[in-house]
This record gives sequence, C-alpha cells and structure tokens, in this order.
Amino acid sequence: MGNSNEFEVKLLQTVDTGTDDAIAVWFGVMVCLFIVAWALGSSAKMVRPTERGLVERFGKYHHFVKAGLTFLIPFADHIIRVNITERMSQVQPQEVITKDKVVMQVDAVIFFKVKPDEESVKASEYNVSNFQTQIEVLARTTLRNIIGTLEMAEANVSREKINASLKEQLTLQSQTWGIDVLSAELKDLVPPKDLQESMTAVLKANNQKLAAIDLANAVETQADGQKRAIVKQAEGDRQAQILRAEAQKQATILESEGTQQATVKIAQGDAEATKLRNEALTSYFKGSAITYQQLQTITTSLQNNSKIIVPQGNAVSLILSELDAARKILPIQPNTHSAKEQTQDSDKT
Repeated sequence: MGNSNEFEVKLLQTVDTGTDDAIAVWFGVMVCLFIVAWALGSSAKMVRPTERGLVERFGKYHHFVKAGLTFLIPFADHIIRVNITERMSQVQPQEVITKDKVVMQVDAVIFFKVKPDEESVKASEYNVSNFQTQIEVLARTTLRNIIGTLEMAEANVSREKINASLKEQLTLQSQTWGIDVLSAELKDLVPPKDLQESMTAVLKANNQKLAAIDLANAVETQADGQKRAIVKQAEGDRQAQILRAEAQKQATILESEGTQQATVKIAQGDAEATKLRNEALTSYFKGSAITYQQLQTITTSLQNNSKIIVPQGNAVSLILSELDAARKILPIQPNTHSAKEQTQDSDKT
C-alpha cells in the first residue's frame, strides 16, 4: 500500500511538470508570433501620391521611395516623408523706404513646391534646415532691395515688374534647396496716411477736371450735331428744289416733244391725205388734171359768189357732176346777199 501511494504521487508530479513545460512553450510561441507581427507592421510603410520618401539606414541615406507600399528593416531603417504639393508662404508686412525717401508698407505671397525628383527631394531635406521659413525671410529682404531702387510713383505702377524681379531673385537664391518658385505676388503696397490723403485730393481734382472736359466735349458735340443737322436739312431742301426744277424741266421738254410730235403727226397726216388724194386723182381722173383744176376754181368761185366761164364740150356735165360732189363734201358758206341778187347772179351765170 505504501509503494502504490508513492507511485501515484510521483505520477502526479510528472504530469504537473509536463503541463508547466507546455504552457511555457506555448507562451514562447505566442511571444515570437507577436514580435514577428510587430516587426512586419513596423517595417511596412505607406507613401501617399503627394509625398516622396527618403529612407535612412543606421543614420545614413539609403534609398529613395516613390508613392506606394514599401518595407523597411525594423530598428535599422527610418523613412522621411517630403510633401511635394504646391505651398503658399505669406510674407509678413514690413515698412520699406523707396528711392525718393517715402516709407511704404508692403507684403507679398510666395507660391512654391518641392520638385518630385530624387535629387530635389534630398536637397530640400539635407541642404536647407527649413526651406519654408527661409524663403519667407529671403522674400522680405529681396522686397526691400527691389522697392528701394524705385520711386513711390514708379512702385505703384510697376507691380508686374516687382513680381517678376522677386520671383527671379528667389529662384536664383534657392536653386540649391530643391524647390521650384512658381510665382511671387505683391499683395499690398500702402503709402503713408497723409500721402494717401494728398493723393486722394489730387485724384479727386483730376476726376473733376476730366468730368468738366467731358461735359465741354459733350456740349461741343451736341452743338456740332445740331449744326450738321441744319446743314443737312438745308442741303436736303436744296436738293429737293433742284429735283423739282429738273422735274419741271423734264416735263416741259416732254410737253414740247409731245407738241412737236403731235405737229409732226398732223403734218404727216396731211401729207398722207394729200398723197392719197393725189393718188385718187391720178387713178380716177387720169388725163383730166386740167379739168380737176377747173372744178376747184369753180368751187371756190361759187363759195365766194364769183363769176366763172364754163368751158365748152363735155366739160360742162363733168364740172356739174364734180360740183355736186364738192357741195356734198365742202360746205358753202352762206352770204348776206338777197335772194334776188342770188337769182340774178345765177341768171348771169
């Protein structure tokens, strides 16, 4: 009985010892897994598209990292992220003395960015301590130098010239910093208050002068317009009178031409009538022209109550027949003689 109890105790001691060893092994495995997971997590680094990375290993520059996922050696590598987007730096207002000894308050705005290539990113990190602060100080000193060479009036109207000169100077003096100066804009250029009041008074006087000149020009233009309107109206009346006179002239000419043409037509009609009469006489009284002349003489004499001599032969009947025809055609004007005198004249005839 005593031996069996001792065996059971030893068995229990062996089981307890095995359990402790298993726990210790599992704990060690878990610690290793945690360390591996922490190492992997700490070695994986994400670089955004707006950044570039500089990896240092044991305090020395090792390699350049672009946007994306990269892995580092824990405890050995260190990454420095550099922003490559455009930045704005506000140059604090300062008082600047111009060439003509006028104190003006001036400030500006600088736009710049780090170039995305490896050398520029390294230069922005290793060649300058803080390029943003230093470019602000550099812009202040450069502004004082530029405006100090200009007079106040020239500085007020030379903003583009000042901006271009400021950008050029900043680019030249920061070329080893790995940055690109995009633009430099003069924000405010304020003269002293008393000078502002004087300038305002001068500007107001100039504006009044210009307004008076504009008013005088307007009045002159209006008067000139009225004058031209009167001249145009007179010219229009003159042209109208000329046109009316020309129309009357043309009407008179046309009337004269119409009268002339009518006269010509009448003459042509008379000529045609004479021609036709001659043709008729030629056709129907061919060879009796003398007799026809006698008939005309008799007709005329009868109309004037004249005495005529009747030719002999067959001409009497021919004359009488022609006389009847002439009486039908030609009206005989009545005379004032009495019927007795007419009868006597007929008897005499």
